[in-house]
Amino acid sequence: QVQLVESGGGLVQPGGSLRLSCSPSGSVFSINNMAWYRQAPGKQRESVALISSGGSTTYADFAKGRFTISRNNAKNTVYLQMNSLKPEDTAVYYCNADEIKYYSYLILRTQFNSWGLGTPVTVSS
Repeated sequence: QVQLVESGGGLVQPGGSLRLSCSPSGSVFSINNMAWYRQAPGKQRESVALISSGGSTTYADFAKGRFTISRNNAKNTVYLQMNSLKPEDTAVYYCNADEIKYYSYLILRTQFNSWGLGTPVTVSS
């Protein structure tokens, strides 16, 4: 089974920037759509941004103009550049992939709806 691993979270002051990354733990053949979600304390998980395998992107309203999702298909890595961060952006940020194809014992397998363990982002002065 393939795990997604996020990195790049941390403590940042309001107005600051962070860049999150998410990569699979092992070798994969391909990943379809990738996305970032977040969950603030006491709140439900919400979508932040999505990017298709072809590079099409969609954003939550709160992310438009401040966040940029991108991906490197050669590395099967997705990024989230977050600028002009606000205290309300404080949350655990999760990476999601809707379909991962990978080889296991020479057999091409498909793993659906994969999540990482999350990386915490705290925006505070």
